[in-house]
Amino acid sequence: MDRKNNYAIQVQNAKKLFLSYDQEALVKKLRLRTDADYLYTALLGQPYRIVRTTGDLERLENGIWTDANSFDEVLTLFDLVCDSKEDRHPSGIWKNMTDFGHQFHQNLMESRDALADFAQKSPGAYCTALEKLGARPLRGGDIAYAIPVFEDLEMAVFFWMGDEEFSPSIRYLWDENALQYIRYETMYYCLGCLRSRLLGA
Repeated sequence: MDRKNNYAIQVQNAKKLFLSYDQEALVKKLRLRTDADYLYTALLGQPYRIVRTTGDLERLENGIWTDANSFDEVLTLFDLVCDSKEDRHPSGIWKNMTDFGHQFHQNLMESRDALADFAQKSPGAYCTALEKLGARPLRGGDIAYAIPVFEDLEMAVFFWMGDEEFSPSIRYLWDENALQYIRYETMYYCLGCLRSRLLGA
């Protein structure tokens, strides 16, 4: 079975899992706006809605609801909506993303990052794209922002410019209590969503 088919199966399984939950309990837990057809929420500073009967996702783009059933979006949003803890709350303390996982996860963040290349080539456009998601500037690095992920949960992106000797580098941090909202593995799917937003994929 190829990877594309495997991703499609995981997306459908995530939707089926969502449909198995008590939607009214989710609405109460997350204080969601609803109507007869949709549950309304947000991810990375953008409005989303979930079709109550199918689990399909739609994202509001330029005033129009558009399809949002990509692997990264579905896996990220349903993890946040379905499995975030009742007593979730941010700590206000940043923690390196790889420190949430095990030692063997460390090399997952070592490859060249397309966002670092984007920020190096077009720092103004990079900052503008982040600010369109509601990101707020932070101190540190050459460019640093805190990005709204879900409710009051944020992630931070710190970027350092490259030069003749060193490639540009980027570092991702999450609130120390992020695992109250999202699984460690799902953080990588959320990064996939972020790259899609910023790079226009």
